Order: sequence, then structure tokens, then C-alpha cells
Amino acid sequence: MADKKAFALRVDTKLLEAVEKWAADEFRSTNGQLEWIIHRALKEHGRLKE
Repeated sequence: MADKKAFALRVDTKLLEAVEKWAADEFRSTNGQLEWIIHRALKEHGRLKE
């Protein structure tokens, strides 16, 4: 996998709570879940070069 870069992200509390629950349901970390969501969205919209 490519190098990873850390950055700060401000997210609405309810949105973050929903992501945290989703992550727990799929046995992922919150960070891992956000990365998976972003990756999937980029791929679906043709924005990711693989």
C-alpha cells in the first residue's frame, strides 16, 4: 500500500458516531472505515488511478 499521510479532519458529531458504529460492526478502526469509504467513493466516481 502507498505511504500514508496524517491530517486533521473536523466532522459533525452525529456523522462521526455513525461512522464509528459502522466501523465497529465491520471490525474496523474508525480511521480504517473512513479510508475505506473514501477509497470506495473515489473508485466509484472514476477519480482513483490504480
